[in-house]
Amino acid sequence: MKNRTSLAARRLSPGRLAPVLALAALIGMTACSSPSDPPKAAASDTPQNVTLTPAQRQRIRLLTVAPASFHRAVETTGVVDFDNDRATGALAPFSGPVLRVLVAPGEQVRQGQPLALVDSPDFAAAIGAYRKALAAARNARKLADTDQDLLQHEGVSRREAEQALTDAASAEADRDAALQALVALDVDAGTIKAIQAGRTVARAQGIIRAPIAGTVVEKLITPGQLLQAGTTPCFTVADLSKVWVMAQVSAAELATIRVGDPAQVDSGTPGVALPGTVDHIAAVVNPDTRAVAARIVAANPGGVLRKQMYVRVRIQSRRADQGLLMPVSALLRDDENLPFAYVVQHDGSFARRHVTLGPRIGDQYEVSDGLKPGERVVVDGGLFVQFMQNQ
Repeated sequence: MKNRTSLAARRLSPGRLAPVLALAALIGMTACSSPSDPPKAAASDTPQNVTLTPAQRQRIRLLTVAPASFHRAVETTGVVDFDNDRATGALAPFSGPVLRVLVAPGEQVRQGQPLALVDSPDFAAAIGAYRKALAAARNARKLADTDQDLLQHEGVSRREAEQALTDAASAEADRDAALQALVALDVDAGTIKAIQAGRTVARAQGIIRAPIAGTVVEKLITPGQLLQAGTTPCFTVADLSKVWVMAQVSAAELATIRVGDPAQVDSGTPGVALPGTVDHIAAVVNPDTRAVAARIVAANPGGVLRKQMYVRVRIQSRRADQGLLMPVSALLRDDENLPFAYVVQHDGSFARRHVTLGPRIGDQYEVSDGLKPGERVVVDGGLFVQFMQNQ
């Protein structure tokens, strides 16, 4: 028994005991560590450049980027309105109740065409006033001519003859004013000629006529309604062959467009875009939308565009700009949705390069940062390069 004890003591001598204790401590630390502790990353997450074989390079197409001249375009929304230079409201030129409405909304009318009949006392009063003014002017002119003849034979004084001329001129001015009142009331020429000839005219009815040729877009009166002269709106007539489109342009895009720039209006019909021209840019900013209204005069064949319709608008700038352009096919996006492209390096490999995009011009993007003139990018086969990079 003593021999076994002495043997164990020799085996666990201080020189041999230190390694054993160190191993035990290491095992203890491993046992105490949590199994959920994540291991440290063994390599960087930065994508490595891709090297392709000659056969693989046949699957891609490259393009050398260079400064190019281009014309920017602004795409936005707009609201259709009447061309106010081609639309007008018809007010009642006289008072009285409406007898008949002769047209319906949507009907085409010519300038001067009757739109409604009104039983107007103003109409009868204007005809009576013209009759009286016409008779007074004739009589005053006869007296003036008689006094001129008597003056030559010293039958009247010069003062009396001159007064007669003044009275005749005043009466004729009243006659002309009464005639203009009839014209303002749209009395037809036949009725005026009958009055001038001294003939009796039938009971006159007031006629509301179309102020311009176009389409009746609004009917605002009904039979029996009492009209007030010069204040009651009756109809709106508009020439719809052209309309206004009020496009909303942001402050950032305002410097891109100018008066006279061509535009296209999407009417909602697939494949149909109506041509137009920017003819006015507002001088103030809309406080609600913080946008500026650009007015576009657009063709409207067949009345496709209607008032208050929302449309898509594309304004093409006539001013040429310079910059780097990259085809849309070269653009890819990473896991964070950031745009990038593959750029050829000096050693022939392909590196992922993030880019800052400007506006889209056709099938290309303007690149404001990330590329330099003369660099070559993958424009066809970028997904293949990305697949090889992820292997």
